Amino acid sequence: MNTGLRVSVAVPLHNEEMVLPELIRRTCMVLDSINGGPHQLVLVDDGSCDCTLDILESAAARDSRIVVVSLSRNFGHQTALTAALDFVTGDVTVVMDGDLQDRPEEIPAFLNYFREGYDIVYAQRVKRKEPWYLRLCYFLFYRIASGLCDVPVPLDSGDFGLMSRRVVEELRRMPERQRYIRGLRSWVGFRQTGLLVERSERQAGKTKYGFIKLLKLASDGIFAFSVVPLRAAAGVGLATICIAVVYAVYALYVKFALHQSPPGFTALVLLITFLAGVHLLFLGVIGEYLGRVYEEVKSRPKYVIKKVVCNSDGMGHKYPPENQYQTWVPAATDSQRA
Repeated sequence: MNTGLRVSVAVPLHNEEMVLPELIRRTCMVLDSINGGPHQLVLVDDGSCDCTLDILESAAARDSRIVVVSLSRNFGHQTALTAALDFVTGDVTVVMDGDLQDRPEEIPAFLNYFREGYDIVYAQRVKRKEPWYLRLCYFLFYRIASGLCDVPVPLDSGDFGLMSRRVVEELRRMPERQRYIRGLRSWVGFRQTGLLVERSERQAGKTKYGFIKLLKLASDGIFAFSVVPLRAAAGVGLATICIAVVYAVYALYVKFALHQSPPGFTALVLLITFLAGVHLLFLGVIGEYLGRVYEEVKSRPKYVIKKVVCNSDGMGHKYPPENQYQTWVPAATDSQRA
Protein backbone atom coordinates (compact mmCIF):
# COMPACT_ATOMS: atom_id res chain seq x y z
CA MET A 1 0.00 0.00 0.00
CA ASN A 2 1.25 3.49 -0.80
CA THR A 3 2.36 5.16 2.42
CA GLY A 4 2.77 8.66 1.04
CA LEU A 5 0.76 11.73 2.01
CA ARG A 6 -2.83 10.86 2.87
CA VAL A 7 -5.42 13.53 2.06
CA SER A 8 -8.90 13.69 3.57
CA VAL A 9 -11.59 15.99 2.18
CA ALA A 10 -14.39 16.94 4.59
CA VAL A 11 -17.68 18.21 3.11
CA PRO A 12 -20.93 19.04 4.98
CA LEU A 13 -24.09 18.67 2.87
CA HIS A 14 -27.74 19.64 3.19
CA ASN A 15 -30.19 19.10 0.32
CA GLU A 16 -27.52 19.13 -2.40
CA GLU A 17 -28.88 16.40 -4.70
CA MET A 18 -28.57 18.59 -7.79
CA VAL A 19 -24.88 19.36 -7.38
CA LEU A 20 -23.73 16.26 -5.50
CA PRO A 21 -22.81 13.96 -8.44
CA GLU A 22 -20.60 16.66 -9.97
CA LEU A 23 -19.04 17.40 -6.59
CA ILE A 24 -18.10 13.75 -6.07
CA ARG A 25 -16.81 13.36 -9.63
CA ARG A 26 -14.58 16.42 -9.54
CA THR A 27 -13.28 15.79 -6.03
CA CYS A 28 -12.42 12.16 -6.80
CA MET A 29 -10.62 13.24 -9.97
CA VAL A 30 -8.48 15.60 -7.91
CA LEU A 31 -7.75 12.87 -5.35
CA ASP A 32 -6.75 10.55 -8.20
CA SER A 33 -4.14 13.09 -9.31
CA ILE A 34 -2.48 13.39 -5.87
CA ASN A 35 0.44 11.09 -5.13
CA GLY A 36 0.32 9.07 -1.94
CA GLY A 37 -2.75 7.75 -0.24
CA PRO A 38 -5.01 6.12 0.54
CA HIS A 39 -7.08 9.29 0.32
CA GLN A 40 -10.50 9.83 1.83
CA LEU A 41 -13.67 11.79 1.09
CA VAL A 42 -15.90 12.31 4.15
CA LEU A 43 -19.40 13.50 3.23
CA VAL A 44 -21.76 14.45 6.05
CA ASP A 45 -25.48 14.51 5.32
CA ASP A 46 -26.88 17.13 7.68
CA GLY A 47 -30.47 15.91 7.82
CA SER A 48 -31.29 16.32 4.13
CA CYS A 49 -34.90 15.79 3.05
CA ASP A 50 -34.18 15.19 -0.65
CA CYS A 51 -32.24 12.37 -2.33
CA THR A 52 -28.84 13.48 -1.03
CA LEU A 53 -28.38 10.46 1.24
CA ASP A 54 -29.39 7.99 -1.49
CA ILE A 55 -26.79 9.48 -3.84
CA LEU A 56 -24.17 9.33 -1.10
CA GLU A 57 -24.87 5.68 -0.32
CA SER A 58 -24.58 4.76 -3.98
CA ALA A 59 -21.29 6.62 -4.23
CA ALA A 60 -19.93 4.88 -1.12
CA ALA A 61 -20.81 1.50 -2.65
CA ARG A 62 -18.74 2.33 -5.74
CA ASP A 63 -15.72 4.02 -4.15
CA SER A 64 -13.93 2.73 -1.06
CA ARG A 65 -12.50 6.19 -0.36
CA ILE A 66 -15.93 7.65 0.40
CA VAL A 67 -17.24 7.71 3.98
CA VAL A 68 -20.85 8.88 4.44
CA VAL A 69 -21.94 10.16 7.83
CA SER A 70 -25.69 10.69 8.16
CA LEU A 71 -26.85 12.86 11.07
CA SER A 72 -30.20 12.24 12.75
CA ARG A 73 -31.47 15.74 11.89
CA ASN A 74 -30.27 19.09 10.64
CA PHE A 75 -27.73 20.36 13.17
CA GLY A 76 -26.34 23.22 11.10
CA HIS A 77 -23.37 23.74 8.80
CA GLN A 78 -20.69 24.26 11.44
CA THR A 79 -21.81 21.25 13.46
CA ALA A 80 -21.91 19.06 10.35
CA LEU A 81 -18.42 20.24 9.54
CA THR A 82 -17.37 19.30 13.07
CA ALA A 83 -18.77 15.81 12.50
CA ALA A 84 -16.77 15.51 9.29
CA LEU A 85 -13.57 16.48 11.11
CA ASP A 86 -14.25 13.77 13.70
CA PHE A 87 -14.13 11.13 10.93
CA VAL A 88 -11.14 12.24 8.88
CA THR A 89 -8.03 10.09 9.05
CA GLY A 90 -5.60 11.76 6.65
CA ASP A 91 -2.29 13.48 7.28
CA VAL A 92 -3.97 16.64 6.00
CA THR A 93 -7.64 17.59 5.79
CA VAL A 94 -9.19 19.90 3.24
CA VAL A 95 -12.49 21.46 4.29
CA MET A 96 -14.87 22.68 1.60
CA ASP A 97 -18.55 23.43 1.02
CA GLY A 98 -20.71 21.11 -1.03
CA ASP A 99 -22.08 23.62 -3.54
CA LEU A 100 -18.89 23.75 -5.67
CA GLN A 101 -18.35 27.41 -4.92
CA ASP A 102 -15.21 26.01 -3.31
CA ARG A 103 -13.43 24.41 -6.26
CA PRO A 104 -11.84 20.99 -5.59
CA GLU A 105 -9.23 21.84 -8.22
CA GLU A 106 -7.62 24.23 -5.71
CA ILE A 107 -6.59 21.34 -3.43
CA PRO A 108 -3.15 20.77 -5.06
CA ALA A 109 -2.31 24.45 -4.48
CA PHE A 110 -3.12 24.02 -0.77
CA LEU A 111 -0.88 20.96 -0.65
CA ASN A 112 2.03 22.92 -2.13
CA TYR A 113 1.91 25.30 0.84
CA PHE A 114 1.63 22.35 3.24
CA ARG A 115 4.82 20.88 1.80
CA GLU A 116 6.50 24.22 2.51
CA GLY A 117 5.75 23.77 6.21
CA TYR A 118 2.37 25.44 6.74
CA ASP A 119 -0.12 23.69 9.05
CA ILE A 120 -3.07 25.85 7.97
CA VAL A 121 -3.73 27.17 4.49
CA TYR A 122 -6.97 29.14 4.19
CA ALA A 123 -8.65 30.42 1.05
CA GLN A 124 -9.04 34.18 0.77
CA ARG A 125 -11.99 34.74 -1.50
CA VAL A 126 -11.72 37.18 -4.39
CA LYS A 127 -14.15 38.04 -7.19
CA ARG A 128 -17.17 36.70 -5.34
CA LYS A 129 -20.26 36.06 -7.48
CA GLU A 130 -22.90 36.84 -4.83
CA PRO A 131 -25.22 39.91 -5.07
CA TRP A 132 -23.61 43.23 -4.20
CA TYR A 133 -25.42 43.59 -0.88
CA LEU A 134 -24.13 40.21 0.31
CA ARG A 135 -20.61 41.10 -0.78
CA LEU A 136 -20.93 44.33 1.20
CA CYS A 137 -22.14 42.44 4.29
CA TYR A 138 -19.23 40.00 4.03
CA PHE A 139 -16.78 42.87 3.58
CA LEU A 140 -18.08 44.72 6.65
CA PHE A 141 -18.34 41.63 8.84
CA TYR A 142 -14.75 40.50 8.38
CA ARG A 143 -13.42 43.95 9.13
CA ILE A 144 -15.66 44.46 12.17
CA ALA A 145 -14.78 40.99 13.48
CA SER A 146 -11.09 41.66 12.89
CA GLY A 147 -11.35 44.78 15.04
CA LEU A 148 -13.40 43.19 17.82
CA CYS A 149 -12.05 39.66 18.16
CA ASP A 150 -9.13 38.83 20.42
CA VAL A 151 -7.90 36.30 17.85
CA PRO A 152 -7.22 37.82 14.41
CA VAL A 153 -9.44 36.12 11.83
CA PRO A 154 -7.99 36.49 8.30
CA LEU A 155 -9.99 38.85 6.13
CA ASP A 156 -12.36 37.36 3.53
CA SER A 157 -11.49 33.77 4.49
CA GLY A 158 -14.19 31.13 4.81
CA ASP A 159 -13.98 27.52 5.95
CA PHE A 160 -12.39 26.41 2.67
CA GLY A 161 -8.81 25.47 3.43
CA LEU A 162 -6.30 22.87 4.53
CA MET A 163 -5.36 21.79 8.04
CA SER A 164 -2.64 19.41 9.14
CA ARG A 165 -3.48 16.44 11.31
CA ARG A 166 -2.27 18.12 14.50
CA VAL A 167 -4.55 21.09 13.86
CA VAL A 168 -7.52 18.75 13.38
CA GLU A 169 -6.59 16.97 16.61
CA GLU A 170 -6.66 20.29 18.47
CA LEU A 171 -10.06 21.18 16.99
CA ARG A 172 -11.42 17.83 18.15
CA ARG A 173 -10.35 18.64 21.71
CA MET A 174 -12.43 21.83 21.80
CA PRO A 175 -15.73 21.08 23.58
CA GLU A 176 -17.79 24.16 22.70
CA ARG A 177 -21.07 23.69 20.87
CA GLN A 178 -21.43 27.15 19.33
CA ARG A 179 -18.90 26.38 16.63
CA TYR A 180 -17.14 28.90 14.43
CA ILE A 181 -14.55 26.75 12.69
CA ARG A 182 -12.58 29.47 10.92
CA GLY A 183 -12.17 31.29 14.27
CA LEU A 184 -11.15 28.11 16.10
CA ARG A 185 -8.72 27.40 13.29
CA SER A 186 -7.07 30.78 13.81
CA TRP A 187 -7.06 30.37 17.59
CA VAL A 188 -5.07 27.12 17.38
CA GLY A 189 -2.06 28.93 16.01
CA PHE A 190 0.76 27.11 14.18
CA ARG A 191 2.09 28.38 10.89
CA GLN A 192 -0.68 29.78 8.69
CA THR A 193 -0.94 31.41 5.29
CA GLY A 194 -3.63 32.45 2.83
CA LEU A 195 -4.21 31.48 -0.78
CA LEU A 196 -6.14 33.81 -3.08
CA VAL A 197 -9.03 31.83 -4.56
CA GLU A 198 -11.73 33.02 -6.92
CA ARG A 199 -15.15 32.26 -5.46
CA SER A 200 -17.21 30.38 -8.04
CA GLU A 201 -20.95 30.61 -8.58
CA ARG A 202 -23.19 27.99 -7.03
CA GLN A 203 -23.48 25.18 -9.58
CA ALA A 204 -27.08 24.21 -8.83
CA GLY A 205 -29.76 24.42 -6.17
CA LYS A 206 -30.33 27.20 -3.67
CA THR A 207 -28.11 28.57 -0.95
CA LYS A 208 -28.85 27.25 2.54
CA TYR A 209 -27.49 30.39 4.17
CA GLY A 210 -30.20 33.03 4.23
CA PHE A 211 -29.81 36.38 5.93
CA ILE A 212 -30.84 35.08 9.37
CA LYS A 213 -28.37 32.17 9.25
CA LEU A 214 -25.60 34.48 8.07
CA LEU A 215 -26.41 36.84 10.93
CA LYS A 216 -26.28 33.94 13.40
CA LEU A 217 -22.94 32.78 12.03
CA ALA A 218 -21.58 36.32 12.31
CA SER A 219 -22.80 36.61 15.92
CA ASP A 220 -21.25 33.24 16.76
CA GLY A 221 -17.95 34.47 15.39
CA ILE A 222 -17.99 37.70 17.39
CA PHE A 223 -19.44 36.46 20.69
CA ALA A 224 -17.18 33.38 20.72
CA PHE A 225 -13.96 35.37 20.37
CA SER A 226 -14.63 38.81 21.84
CA VAL A 227 -15.86 40.43 25.07
CA VAL A 228 -15.84 43.88 23.48
CA PRO A 229 -19.68 44.01 23.31
CA LEU A 230 -19.80 43.55 27.09
CA ARG A 231 -17.17 46.20 27.63
CA ALA A 232 -19.10 48.51 25.31
CA ALA A 233 -21.99 48.44 27.80
CA ALA A 234 -19.69 49.86 30.48
CA GLY A 235 -18.37 52.44 28.03
CA VAL A 236 -21.82 53.62 27.02
CA GLY A 237 -22.88 53.76 30.68
CA LEU A 238 -19.86 55.90 31.58
CA ALA A 239 -20.48 58.23 28.65
CA THR A 240 -24.14 58.60 29.67
CA ILE A 241 -23.11 59.49 33.23
CA CYS A 242 -20.72 62.14 31.94
CA ILE A 243 -23.42 63.66 29.74
CA ALA A 244 -25.85 63.63 32.67
CA VAL A 245 -23.32 65.43 34.92
CA VAL A 246 -22.67 68.09 32.27
CA TYR A 247 -26.41 68.64 31.81
CA ALA A 248 -26.90 68.86 35.58
CA VAL A 249 -24.24 71.56 35.82
CA TYR A 250 -25.90 73.42 32.95
CA ALA A 251 -29.32 73.17 34.64
CA LEU A 252 -27.97 74.52 37.93
CA TYR A 253 -26.28 77.42 36.13
CA VAL A 254 -29.50 78.35 34.28
CA LYS A 255 -31.54 78.07 37.48
CA PHE A 256 -29.36 80.10 39.85
CA ALA A 257 -27.38 82.38 37.55
CA LEU A 258 -30.01 83.23 34.96
CA HIS A 259 -33.04 82.63 37.20
CA GLN A 260 -34.71 80.54 34.55
CA SER A 261 -36.10 77.04 34.47
CA PRO A 262 -34.40 75.19 31.60
CA PRO A 263 -36.99 73.96 29.10
CA GLY A 264 -36.74 70.35 28.09
CA PHE A 265 -39.84 68.19 28.39
CA THR A 266 -39.34 66.88 24.84
CA ALA A 267 -35.62 66.40 25.44
CA LEU A 268 -36.41 64.53 28.67
CA VAL A 269 -38.78 62.14 26.90
CA LEU A 270 -36.24 61.51 24.14
CA LEU A 271 -33.49 60.95 26.68
CA ILE A 272 -35.54 58.44 28.67
CA THR A 273 -36.52 56.61 25.49
CA PHE A 274 -32.91 56.53 24.32
CA LEU A 275 -31.62 55.18 27.61
CA ALA A 276 -34.33 52.54 27.72
CA GLY A 277 -33.32 51.41 24.25
CA VAL A 278 -29.66 51.27 25.27
CA HIS A 279 -30.56 49.21 28.35
CA LEU A 280 -32.58 46.73 26.30
CA LEU A 281 -29.82 46.52 23.69
CA PHE A 282 -27.16 45.59 26.22
CA LEU A 283 -29.51 43.26 28.04
CA GLY A 284 -29.75 41.48 24.68
CA VAL A 285 -25.95 41.40 24.39
CA ILE A 286 -25.66 39.96 27.90
CA GLY A 287 -28.39 37.48 26.98
CA GLU A 288 -26.34 36.30 24.00
CA TYR A 289 -23.39 35.49 26.21
CA LEU A 290 -25.61 33.96 28.90
CA GLY A 291 -27.42 31.82 26.31
CA ARG A 292 -24.12 30.46 25.08
CA VAL A 293 -23.07 29.60 28.63
CA TYR A 294 -26.42 27.86 29.10
CA GLU A 295 -25.89 25.77 25.97
CA GLU A 296 -22.41 24.77 27.09
CA VAL A 297 -23.32 23.69 30.62
CA LYS A 298 -26.03 21.33 29.37
CA SER A 299 -23.20 19.23 27.91
CA ARG A 300 -25.31 17.65 25.21
CA PRO A 301 -23.42 16.00 22.34
CA LYS A 302 -22.69 18.29 19.41
CA TYR A 303 -24.54 16.00 17.00
CA VAL A 304 -26.27 12.62 16.79
CA ILE A 305 -25.28 10.10 14.12
CA LYS A 306 -28.00 8.09 12.41
CA LYS A 307 -25.60 5.89 10.48
CA VAL A 308 -22.24 5.73 8.80
CA VAL A 309 -21.96 4.10 5.38
CA CYS A 310 -18.76 3.00 3.65
CA ASN A 311 -17.18 -0.12 2.18
CA SER A 312 -13.83 0.46 3.87
CA ASP A 313 -12.61 1.69 7.23
CA GLY A 314 -11.60 5.04 5.74
CA MET A 315 -7.96 3.98 5.44
CA GLY A 316 -8.19 1.77 2.37
CA HIS A 317 -8.74 -1.53 4.23
CA LYS A 318 -11.90 -3.08 2.88
CA TYR A 319 -14.41 -4.84 5.05
CA PRO A 320 -15.38 -8.42 4.24
CA PRO A 321 -17.94 -8.54 1.38
CA GLU A 322 -20.71 -9.72 3.68
CA ASN A 323 -20.16 -6.62 5.81
CA GLN A 324 -19.85 -4.17 2.97
CA TYR A 325 -21.94 -1.51 4.67
CA GLN A 326 -20.75 -0.78 8.16
CA THR A 327 -21.81 1.50 10.95
CA TRP A 328 -18.70 2.55 12.81
CA VAL A 329 -17.17 5.33 14.88
CA PRO A 330 -13.74 6.88 14.40
CA ALA A 331 -10.85 5.44 16.32
CA ALA A 332 -9.85 7.25 19.48
CA THR A 333 -7.40 10.09 18.93
CA ASP A 334 -4.05 10.18 20.66
CA SER A 335 -5.30 12.84 23.07
CA GLN A 336 -8.41 10.78 23.89
CA ARG A 337 -6.28 7.68 24.59
CA ALA A 338 -4.18 9.72 26.98
